[in-house]
Amino acid sequence: MTMTEESLRAALATAETIVVKIGSALLTDPVHGLAHDLMARWCAEITGLLASGKRVLLVTSGAVAEGVSRLGLQQWPTSVHELQATAAVGQMGLVQAYEQAFAAHGRHTAMVLLTHDDLADRQRYLNARSTLTTLLEFGVVPVINENDTVATDEIRFGDNDTLAALVTNLLQAELLVVLTDTDGLYEADPRSVADAAFVPFAQASDAKLDTMVAGSGRLGRGGMITKLKAARLAARSGANTVIADGRATDVLKRIVAGESLGTLLAADLSPLDARKRWIAGQLKAAGDLELDAGAVAALTHKGVSLLAVGVVSVSGKFSRGDLVRCVDSQGALVAQGLSNYSSAETQKVLGVASQDIANRLGYSFEPELIHRDNLVLLNDA
Repeated sequence: MTMTEESLRAALATAETIVVKIGSALLTDPVHGLAHDLMARWCAEITGLLASGKRVLLVTSGAVAEGVSRLGLQQWPTSVHELQATAAVGQMGLVQAYEQAFAAHGRHTAMVLLTHDDLADRQRYLNARSTLTTLLEFGVVPVINENDTVATDEIRFGDNDTLAALVTNLLQAELLVVLTDTDGLYEADPRSVADAAFVPFAQASDAKLDTMVAGSGRLGRGGMITKLKAARLAARSGANTVIADGRATDVLKRIVAGESLGTLLAADLSPLDARKRWIAGQLKAAGDLELDAGAVAALTHKGVSLLAVGVVSVSGKFSRGDLVRCVDSQGALVAQGLSNYSSAETQKVLGVASQDIANRLGYSFEPELIHRDNLVLLNDA
Protein backbone atom coordinates (compact mmCIF):
# COMPACT_ATOMS: atom_id res chain seq x y z
CA MET A 1 0.00 0.00 0.00
CA THR A 2 1.37 3.41 -0.93
CA MET A 3 1.68 5.70 2.09
CA THR A 4 0.55 9.32 1.91
CA GLU A 5 2.86 12.26 2.49
CA GLU A 6 1.17 12.93 5.84
CA SER A 7 1.69 9.38 7.10
CA LEU A 8 5.28 9.25 5.87
CA ARG A 9 6.08 12.61 7.46
CA ALA A 10 4.63 11.37 10.74
CA ALA A 11 6.70 8.18 10.48
CA LEU A 12 9.93 10.20 10.35
CA ALA A 13 9.63 10.60 14.12
CA THR A 14 10.35 6.87 14.50
CA ALA A 15 13.72 7.09 12.74
CA GLU A 16 16.39 5.83 15.10
CA THR A 17 19.43 6.65 12.97
CA ILE A 18 19.61 9.92 11.02
CA VAL A 19 22.29 11.17 8.63
CA VAL A 20 22.45 14.96 8.25
CA LYS A 21 24.36 16.42 5.32
CA ILE A 22 25.30 20.12 5.24
CA GLY A 23 26.59 21.61 2.00
CA SER A 24 29.26 24.19 1.22
CA ALA A 25 26.77 26.82 0.07
CA LEU A 26 25.35 26.93 3.60
CA LEU A 27 28.60 26.53 5.51
CA THR A 28 30.99 28.94 3.86
CA ASP A 29 31.76 31.71 1.47
CA PRO A 30 35.22 32.62 0.15
CA VAL A 31 35.29 35.96 2.00
CA HIS A 32 33.96 35.24 5.49
CA GLY A 33 34.79 31.54 5.87
CA LEU A 34 32.62 29.33 8.04
CA ALA A 35 29.11 30.34 9.09
CA HIS A 36 29.71 29.79 12.82
CA ASP A 37 26.28 31.04 13.92
CA LEU A 38 24.47 28.57 11.66
CA MET A 39 26.81 25.76 12.67
CA ALA A 40 26.06 26.45 16.32
CA ARG A 41 22.32 26.21 15.60
CA TRP A 42 22.63 22.90 13.76
CA CYS A 43 24.87 21.41 16.44
CA ALA A 44 22.38 22.47 19.12
CA GLU A 45 19.57 20.79 17.18
CA ILE A 46 21.59 17.60 16.71
CA THR A 47 22.31 17.59 20.44
CA GLY A 48 18.57 17.76 21.03
CA LEU A 49 17.98 14.78 18.75
CA LEU A 50 20.67 12.82 20.59
CA ALA A 51 19.04 13.64 23.91
CA SER A 52 15.78 12.20 22.60
CA GLY A 53 17.49 8.88 21.88
CA LYS A 54 18.33 9.33 18.19
CA ARG A 55 21.65 8.36 16.63
CA VAL A 56 22.92 11.16 14.40
CA LEU A 57 25.83 11.30 11.96
CA LEU A 58 26.86 14.56 10.33
CA VAL A 59 28.27 14.65 6.79
CA THR A 60 29.83 18.03 6.11
CA SER A 61 31.26 19.86 3.15
CA GLY A 62 33.18 23.12 3.22
CA ALA A 63 36.86 22.22 3.56
CA VAL A 64 37.96 23.74 0.26
CA ALA A 65 35.85 26.88 0.67
CA GLU A 66 37.15 27.40 4.21
CA GLY A 67 40.70 26.87 2.97
CA VAL A 68 40.21 29.50 0.27
CA SER A 69 39.10 31.95 2.94
CA ARG A 70 41.90 31.11 5.39
CA LEU A 71 44.58 31.42 2.74
CA GLY A 72 43.11 34.65 1.40
CA LEU A 73 43.09 33.33 -2.15
CA GLN A 74 41.66 35.70 -4.74
CA GLN A 75 40.23 32.93 -6.89
CA TRP A 76 39.14 29.32 -6.56
CA PRO A 77 42.02 26.85 -7.10
CA THR A 78 41.89 24.84 -10.32
CA SER A 79 44.66 22.25 -10.13
CA VAL A 80 44.15 19.04 -8.15
CA HIS A 81 47.18 19.66 -5.92
CA GLU A 82 46.05 23.20 -5.09
CA LEU A 83 42.58 21.92 -4.25
CA GLN A 84 44.04 19.17 -2.06
CA ALA A 85 46.29 21.61 -0.21
CA THR A 86 43.46 24.10 0.24
CA ALA A 87 41.21 21.34 1.58
CA ALA A 88 43.89 20.35 4.11
CA VAL A 89 44.00 23.92 5.45
CA GLY A 90 40.22 24.25 5.48
CA GLN A 91 39.74 20.91 7.22
CA MET A 92 41.41 22.37 10.32
CA GLY A 93 38.75 25.06 10.43
CA LEU A 94 35.94 22.52 10.17
CA VAL A 95 37.42 20.39 12.96
CA GLN A 96 37.78 23.35 15.30
CA ALA A 97 34.34 24.78 14.55
CA TYR A 98 32.43 21.53 15.07
CA GLU A 99 34.45 20.59 18.16
CA GLN A 100 33.67 23.94 19.79
CA ALA A 101 30.00 23.93 18.77
CA PHE A 102 29.33 20.46 20.17
CA ALA A 103 31.52 20.98 23.25
CA ALA A 104 29.20 23.84 24.22
CA HIS A 105 26.56 21.13 24.76
CA GLY A 106 28.86 18.63 26.45
CA ARG A 107 29.22 16.43 23.36
CA HIS A 108 32.40 14.94 21.96
CA THR A 109 32.95 14.77 18.22
CA ALA A 110 35.11 12.63 15.94
CA MET A 111 36.31 13.65 12.50
CA VAL A 112 36.09 10.76 10.03
CA LEU A 113 37.57 11.29 6.57
CA LEU A 114 36.42 8.87 3.89
CA THR A 115 36.74 8.35 0.17
CA HIS A 116 34.34 6.36 -1.96
CA ASP A 117 36.99 3.63 -2.13
CA ASP A 118 36.70 3.14 1.63
CA LEU A 119 33.07 2.13 1.12
CA ALA A 120 33.70 0.07 -2.01
CA ASP A 121 36.26 -2.27 -0.43
CA ARG A 122 34.37 -4.84 1.67
CA GLN A 123 36.86 -5.02 4.57
CA ARG A 124 37.26 -1.26 4.80
CA TYR A 125 33.47 -0.93 4.55
CA LEU A 126 33.01 -3.21 7.55
CA ASN A 127 35.75 -1.48 9.50
CA ALA A 128 34.17 1.92 8.81
CA ARG A 129 30.78 0.63 9.94
CA SER A 130 32.21 -0.82 13.15
CA THR A 131 34.08 2.39 13.95
CA LEU A 132 31.06 4.62 13.33
CA THR A 133 28.79 2.30 15.30
CA THR A 134 31.20 2.34 18.23
CA LEU A 135 31.40 6.13 18.15
CA LEU A 136 27.60 6.31 18.28
CA GLU A 137 27.56 3.91 21.23
CA PHE A 138 30.02 6.22 23.01
CA GLY A 139 27.61 9.11 22.46
CA VAL A 140 30.08 10.80 20.11
CA VAL A 141 28.90 12.72 17.04
CA PRO A 142 30.77 11.45 13.94
CA VAL A 143 31.55 14.38 11.64
CA ILE A 144 32.23 12.87 8.22
CA ASN A 145 33.81 14.49 5.20
CA GLU A 146 35.31 13.25 1.98
CA ASN A 147 39.07 13.00 2.28
CA ASP A 148 39.72 15.74 -0.26
CA THR A 149 43.40 15.99 0.73
CA VAL A 150 44.19 12.63 -0.87
CA ALA A 151 41.26 12.22 -3.26
CA THR A 152 41.88 12.79 -6.95
CA ASP A 153 38.85 11.98 -9.10
CA GLU A 154 36.62 12.52 -6.05
CA ILE A 155 37.71 16.12 -5.59
CA ARG A 156 36.92 16.91 -9.21
CA PHE A 157 33.81 14.82 -9.76
CA GLY A 158 32.66 13.60 -6.37
CA ASP A 159 30.17 15.16 -3.99
CA ASN A 160 29.17 14.79 -0.37
CA ASP A 161 25.53 14.19 -1.27
CA THR A 162 26.57 10.79 -2.59
CA LEU A 163 28.87 10.23 0.39
CA ALA A 164 25.97 10.99 2.75
CA ALA A 165 23.81 8.42 0.94
CA LEU A 166 26.57 5.82 1.21
CA VAL A 167 26.87 6.51 4.93
CA THR A 168 23.08 6.13 5.17
CA ASN A 169 23.40 2.71 3.54
CA LEU A 170 26.40 1.85 5.71
CA LEU A 171 24.61 2.49 9.01
CA GLN A 172 21.18 1.35 7.75
CA ALA A 173 19.81 4.76 8.72
CA GLU A 174 16.10 5.37 8.27
CA LEU A 175 16.39 9.05 7.36
CA LEU A 176 18.76 11.22 5.31
CA VAL A 177 18.38 14.98 5.73
CA VAL A 178 20.14 17.12 3.12
CA LEU A 179 20.40 20.75 4.22
CA THR A 180 20.95 23.18 1.39
CA ASP A 181 20.36 26.84 0.50
CA THR A 182 16.98 26.28 -1.17
CA ASP A 183 13.56 25.18 0.11
CA GLY A 184 13.81 21.84 -1.65
CA LEU A 185 12.98 20.52 -5.08
CA TYR A 186 11.07 22.59 -7.67
CA GLU A 187 9.58 21.49 -10.98
CA ALA A 188 11.98 23.94 -12.66
CA ASP A 189 14.98 25.97 -11.54
CA PRO A 190 13.47 28.80 -9.42
CA ARG A 191 16.52 30.95 -10.18
CA SER A 192 15.39 31.21 -13.79
CA VAL A 193 11.65 30.36 -13.58
CA ALA A 194 9.96 32.72 -11.13
CA ASP A 195 6.71 30.74 -10.79
CA ALA A 196 8.28 27.28 -10.63
CA ALA A 197 6.07 24.91 -8.61
CA PHE A 198 7.47 23.47 -5.39
CA VAL A 199 7.55 19.67 -4.94
CA PRO A 200 6.77 18.83 -1.29
CA PHE A 201 6.61 15.06 -1.78
CA ALA A 202 7.48 12.37 -4.33
CA GLN A 203 8.72 8.83 -4.55
CA ALA A 204 12.50 8.90 -4.97
CA SER A 205 12.16 6.49 -7.88
CA ASP A 206 9.74 8.73 -9.82
CA ALA A 207 11.25 9.22 -13.31
CA LYS A 208 9.52 12.61 -13.68
CA LEU A 209 11.95 14.06 -11.14
CA ASP A 210 14.81 13.80 -13.64
CA THR A 211 13.39 16.63 -15.71
CA MET A 212 13.09 18.91 -12.68
CA VAL A 213 16.60 18.98 -11.25
CA ALA A 214 19.11 21.74 -11.96
CA GLY A 215 22.90 22.05 -11.88
CA SER A 216 25.16 23.10 -9.02
CA GLY A 217 26.32 26.50 -7.89
CA ARG A 218 29.88 27.74 -7.61
CA LEU A 219 30.42 26.88 -3.95
CA GLY A 220 28.90 23.42 -4.07
CA ARG A 221 29.77 20.38 -6.15
CA GLY A 222 26.25 19.05 -5.63
CA GLY A 223 23.11 20.74 -6.87
CA MET A 224 19.74 19.02 -7.17
CA ILE A 225 21.03 16.44 -9.63
CA THR A 226 23.30 14.89 -7.03
CA LYS A 227 20.70 15.32 -4.27
CA LEU A 228 18.19 13.30 -6.30
CA LYS A 229 20.87 10.72 -7.01
CA ALA A 230 21.65 10.56 -3.28
CA ALA A 231 17.98 10.13 -2.38
CA ARG A 232 17.69 7.22 -4.81
CA LEU A 233 20.84 5.63 -3.44
CA ALA A 234 19.56 6.01 0.13
CA ALA A 235 16.21 4.55 -0.94
CA ARG A 236 17.93 1.32 -1.96
CA SER A 237 18.41 0.55 1.72
CA GLY A 238 14.95 1.83 2.60
CA ALA A 239 15.82 5.33 3.84
CA ASN A 240 13.63 8.35 3.19
CA THR A 241 15.30 11.65 2.24
CA VAL A 242 14.30 15.21 3.09
CA ILE A 243 15.90 18.12 1.21
CA ALA A 244 15.36 21.39 3.07
CA ASP A 245 16.67 24.91 3.63
CA GLY A 246 19.24 24.68 6.40
CA ARG A 247 18.63 28.31 7.37
CA ALA A 248 15.07 27.59 8.50
CA THR A 249 14.51 27.88 12.25
CA ASP A 250 14.63 24.52 14.08
CA VAL A 251 14.85 22.78 10.71
CA LEU A 252 15.95 19.37 12.01
CA LYS A 253 13.53 19.36 14.93
CA ARG A 254 10.63 20.27 12.65
CA ILE A 255 11.51 17.64 10.03
CA VAL A 256 11.74 14.85 12.61
CA ALA A 257 8.50 16.06 14.19
CA GLY A 258 6.74 15.43 10.87
CA GLU A 259 6.20 19.01 9.76
CA SER A 260 5.79 19.50 6.01
CA LEU A 261 9.14 21.18 5.53
CA GLY A 262 11.31 20.77 2.45
CA THR A 263 10.92 18.00 -0.11
CA LEU A 264 10.34 14.45 1.13
CA LEU A 265 11.61 11.82 -1.31
CA ALA A 266 10.21 8.52 -0.11
CA ALA A 267 11.70 5.05 -0.33
CA ASP A 268 9.59 2.12 -1.46
CA LEU A 269 10.75 -0.14 1.40
CA SER A 270 11.64 0.15 5.06
CA PRO A 271 15.39 -0.19 5.78
CA LEU A 272 14.98 -3.63 7.31
CA ASP A 273 12.76 -4.92 4.50
CA ALA A 274 15.20 -3.63 1.88
CA ARG A 275 18.16 -5.31 3.60
CA LYS A 276 16.31 -8.58 4.10
CA ARG A 277 15.24 -8.66 0.45
CA TRP A 278 18.82 -8.09 -0.65
CA ILE A 279 20.08 -10.91 1.59
CA ALA A 280 17.27 -13.23 0.51
CA GLY A 281 18.09 -12.55 -3.14
CA GLN A 282 21.71 -13.63 -2.84
CA LEU A 283 21.97 -17.05 -4.45
CA LYS A 284 25.66 -17.79 -3.97
CA ALA A 285 26.81 -18.40 -0.39
CA ALA A 286 30.48 -18.51 0.60
CA GLY A 287 30.01 -21.24 3.20
CA ASP A 288 27.66 -23.21 5.46
CA LEU A 289 27.08 -23.22 9.21
CA GLU A 290 25.54 -26.39 10.66
CA LEU A 291 23.26 -25.59 13.58
CA ASP A 292 22.19 -27.75 16.49
CA ALA A 293 18.49 -28.37 17.13
CA GLY A 294 18.28 -25.64 19.76
CA ALA A 295 19.68 -22.98 17.41
CA VAL A 296 17.32 -24.08 14.62
CA ALA A 297 14.34 -23.77 16.96
CA ALA A 298 15.50 -20.37 18.27
CA LEU A 299 15.94 -18.92 14.79
CA THR A 300 12.68 -20.37 13.49
CA HIS A 301 10.38 -19.53 16.39
CA LYS A 302 11.99 -16.66 18.30
CA GLY A 303 13.55 -14.52 15.55
CA VAL A 304 16.83 -14.18 17.41
CA SER A 305 20.41 -13.70 16.25
CA LEU A 306 22.64 -16.69 15.58
CA LEU A 307 25.14 -17.26 18.38
CA ALA A 308 28.32 -19.31 18.20
CA VAL A 309 27.10 -21.61 20.96
CA GLY A 310 24.49 -23.07 18.59
CA VAL A 311 26.84 -23.85 15.68
CA VAL A 312 28.16 -27.39 15.31
CA SER A 313 30.42 -27.12 12.25
CA VAL A 314 31.54 -24.76 9.51
CA SER A 315 32.33 -25.48 5.86
CA GLY A 316 33.61 -23.32 3.02
CA LYS A 317 35.97 -20.36 3.16
CA PHE A 318 34.47 -16.96 3.82
CA SER A 319 35.43 -13.57 5.18
CA ARG A 320 33.72 -11.26 7.62
CA GLY A 321 30.63 -9.82 5.95
CA ASP A 322 30.20 -12.65 3.44
CA LEU A 323 26.90 -14.43 2.88
CA VAL A 324 26.64 -17.86 4.55
CA ARG A 325 23.91 -20.49 4.74
CA CYS A 326 22.55 -21.89 8.00
CA VAL A 327 21.60 -25.57 7.73
CA ASP A 328 20.27 -28.20 10.14
CA SER A 329 21.83 -31.59 10.91
CA GLN A 330 20.28 -33.06 7.72
CA GLY A 331 21.68 -30.30 5.51
CA ALA A 332 18.32 -28.59 5.00
CA LEU A 333 18.52 -24.83 4.53
CA VAL A 334 17.12 -22.94 7.51
CA ALA A 335 18.34 -19.39 6.90
CA GLN A 336 21.07 -17.32 5.33
CA GLY A 337 22.80 -14.13 6.39
CA LEU A 338 25.93 -12.03 6.65
CA SER A 339 28.60 -13.42 8.96
CA ASN A 340 30.31 -11.21 11.53
CA TYR A 341 33.35 -13.53 11.49
CA SER A 342 35.46 -15.34 8.92
CA SER A 343 35.34 -19.10 8.48
CA ALA A 344 38.68 -19.47 10.31
CA GLU A 345 37.43 -17.37 13.22
CA THR A 346 34.11 -19.21 13.31
CA GLN A 347 35.92 -22.54 13.48
CA LYS A 348 37.69 -21.40 16.66
CA VAL A 349 34.51 -20.33 18.45
CA LEU A 350 32.16 -23.22 17.61
CA GLY A 351 29.90 -23.92 20.58
CA VAL A 352 31.38 -21.04 22.56
CA ALA A 353 29.28 -18.61 24.60
CA SER A 354 29.29 -15.03 23.33
CA GLN A 355 31.18 -13.70 26.34
CA ASP A 356 34.02 -16.16 25.65
CA ILE A 357 34.63 -15.19 22.01
CA ALA A 358 37.30 -12.66 22.98
CA ASN A 359 39.11 -15.31 25.05
CA ARG A 360 39.29 -17.61 22.03
CA LEU A 361 40.21 -15.01 19.40
CA GLY A 362 41.91 -12.32 21.44
CA TYR A 363 39.24 -9.85 20.25
CA SER A 364 35.52 -9.68 19.59
CA PHE A 365 33.78 -7.91 16.70
CA GLU A 366 30.20 -8.72 17.75
CA PRO A 367 28.55 -11.02 20.32
CA GLU A 368 26.69 -12.95 17.60
CA LEU A 369 27.87 -14.78 14.49
CA ILE A 370 24.97 -13.35 12.47
CA HIS A 371 22.80 -10.50 13.75
CA ARG A 372 19.08 -10.99 13.30
CA ASP A 373 18.89 -7.86 11.10
CA ASN A 374 21.32 -9.57 8.71
CA LEU A 375 19.55 -12.94 8.81
CA VAL A 376 16.68 -14.20 6.62
CA LEU A 377 14.76 -17.39 7.37
CA LEU A 378 14.06 -19.75 4.47
CA ASN A 379 10.32 -19.14 4.71
CA ASP A 380 10.98 -15.37 4.55
CA ALA A 381 12.97 -15.68 1.34
